[in-house]
Amino acid sequence: MKKILALVACALAVAGLRFALLWGHPEASFRGFFPHDAAREAEIEKVFRASPTPEKAREDLRTLTQAPHVAGTPEDFQTAQFVLTQFRDAGLDANMVEYRVFLPMPRHVEVDLVAPIRWAGPTAEIESGANTQAGDPPKVIPAFNAYSPSCDLTAPVVYANYGLPEDYRRLKEFGVDVAGKIVMVRYGKCFRGVKAYVAQEQRAAGLLIYSDPAEDGYRRGDVVPRGPWRPASAAQRGSILFLTAYAGDPLTPGVAATRDARRISPTNAPTLPHIPTTPLSYQDATPILENLSGPVAPAAWQGALPFTYHLGPGTSRVRLKLEIDFRERSIWDVIARVPGSVEPDAWVVLGNHRDAWTYGAADPGSGTAPLLAVGRGLGRLLRQGWQPRRTIVLGSWDAEEFGLIGSTEWVEDRADDLTRHAVAYLNMDVGVSGPHFTASAVPSLRALIRDVARDITDPNSGRDLYSVWSEEGPKLRREEGIPGVVPAQAPGLDAAPAQVGELGGGSDFTPFLQHLGIPSLDIGFGGPYGVYHAANDNFSWMERFGDPSFRYSLAAVQVFGTLGLRMADADILPFDYSEYGEAIQKYVRDLAEEMKQSNQGDKLSLDGVAKAAARFTETAHTLERQVQALGPADWANAGTQATVNSAFVQVERDFLLPQGLPDRAWFRHAFYAPGVYTGYAAVIIPGVREAIRQKDWAAAAQQTQLLQEAVERGTATLARGLEALGGTGPGRADPAGHGAGATL
Repeated sequence: MKKILALVACALAVAGLRFALLWGHPEASFRGFFPHDAAREAEIEKVFRASPTPEKAREDLRTLTQAPHVAGTPEDFQTAQFVLTQFRDAGLDANMVEYRVFLPMPRHVEVDLVAPIRWAGPTAEIESGANTQAGDPPKVIPAFNAYSPSCDLTAPVVYANYGLPEDYRRLKEFGVDVAGKIVMVRYGKCFRGVKAYVAQEQRAAGLLIYSDPAEDGYRRGDVVPRGPWRPASAAQRGSILFLTAYAGDPLTPGVAATRDARRISPTNAPTLPHIPTTPLSYQDATPILENLSGPVAPAAWQGALPFTYHLGPGTSRVRLKLEIDFRERSIWDVIARVPGSVEPDAWVVLGNHRDAWTYGAADPGSGTAPLLAVGRGLGRLLRQGWQPRRTIVLGSWDAEEFGLIGSTEWVEDRADDLTRHAVAYLNMDVGVSGPHFTASAVPSLRALIRDVARDITDPNSGRDLYSVWSEEGPKLRREEGIPGVVPAQAPGLDAAPAQVGELGGGSDFTPFLQHLGIPSLDIGFGGPYGVYHAANDNFSWMERFGDPSFRYSLAAVQVFGTLGLRMADADILPFDYSEYGEAIQKYVRDLAEEMKQSNQGDKLSLDGVAKAAARFTETAHTLERQVQALGPADWANAGTQATVNSAFVQVERDFLLPQGLPDRAWFRHAFYAPGVYTGYAAVIIPGVREAIRQKDWAAAAQQTQLLQEAVERGTATLARGLEALGGTGPGRADPAGHGAGATL
């Protein structure tokens, strides 16, 4: 610590004036810090960012990818032990938490084309660069869709594009009925569980989900081993739980899956599908699709395989035989804590899932290695005498791939504590699959992400990451389809060049934000990533294509850890509720415009919620001007600082709907939820939008009123923070909002 203090003293002497002058500036990096604390934080972060190395990232990833580690397996437990050891060796207080959850494993998967020709499938995946020797038994489990029921059925095949509701409506226009048929759909556009849900609604007998080379195969570029895209034999594994009802263990909705937890019957579990489903590679899909007859599929339905796609049912008949072993299995979360010195009861949680469908180099090892590096960096700071202002919690989640299970069970287990203490949740899933930075977050955390990006060096250019992100983003969004990059059509995007997307579903932020109302973000580096959930997501792929120098893994550590340090050490929590208010106003305007364009503008009034959003934004602006105007001496009363910080944390909780969303009460956030028919992408203002989709105008009016009340609760909370500062208006803030206080 003496070394840090000496550096701080030097920084204060040389740069103290600079920090003070920048404090009210909109581009000041240290949002939420008083000037003297900003200087100290700068030196702490400098020490932290010098701690990780590309060599150590490479070593960690090599260890994590030695073997496939599917949740609930001995190999998965070994990775849990490895993470636990690394945390403890770093000097952190860490422990393992076990849950007992309902997990399926494949015993036998058979997809045979029986007419008009015979093709026995699925064929074995060809692994390139994996840790296998000739004659070794396969290490990777067969490609399967978790939670599919077992079956043995034979039926004609129908092609249904992406398997969305509008695709089935189009099939009916062609006179094609899918009832009793095996439906083949391609991956893309929505979560695979949605594809199963819709096929089940359409009374299909079974579902095959294949990877078309148009999405992530040879149409995108060279395939493995020559390039990063999906080779012909690679199938995409994945869960088909109906996660738009609730996340986590399907038999313990809303409560932790401890050994003595009360469980519902599988027959009564609403997230369990009833339609047999399995994935296929495009190698195995080819003979089935090629032998379909019936009408020619629409132009937009044509994929990249070298023949004309037909709808069927035609002559292709498939025997689908699945034997799935369902049982209660153990999973293991690993939790580390760094106690806070001033506000130990305020928690900043950083997390990444650890389980993988195969070797998991990109998903999730490229996020697990940075989490380990964050732990080591914190340990280094602790040894030098530092302690965070707030408690930092690191979570290594298990069974994310099956349905966000490890994180959800921990959240449900600690729901009361998290509601009282959690300040924010920071997530990294796929940390690195290329060089393009991407972020999604609640609007109050957008500015913090941009601030941190300004302080990180982009490995390729040597420039600050924010500048590169700002320049790359528009081009990549025009191209679209780059994994990990916020798409051009993503809802709710802010207007900044470096755009931050909205949080929908599909990763471990879901229970934190959408169930408990904890402000959340998700970050990573994306790129050409064609081996998602395939056997070739291994160390060789990462070393050749994803991050050959492991410098982006280093950047991922620096971004992730710096975000955690800023949240943990800031004097005033670095939330920007002015930006949140402006986002809410845009959400309401966009919804009103959509209704107008569809001639529904007279069906529902959004005036009340629009006025409430304007008041929220005005109150946030006033509070933030007041905070910026006050100097450190004005915060001498610790209760004032605590009240303002408490208000900033509470606002996200205020946006929870007391009864949750209609028909899926586990999801409680008024502004964000995974769409019923998207699964991944966020639906903005979901309660109102889903009622509009159903043309239930009474429900839409009720949901609009609940939305307005949520915004009004948030406004009242911000007003309480303003009152704690001794004013109800701009008060002592100068007209420009430039003072000696903490910037927001």
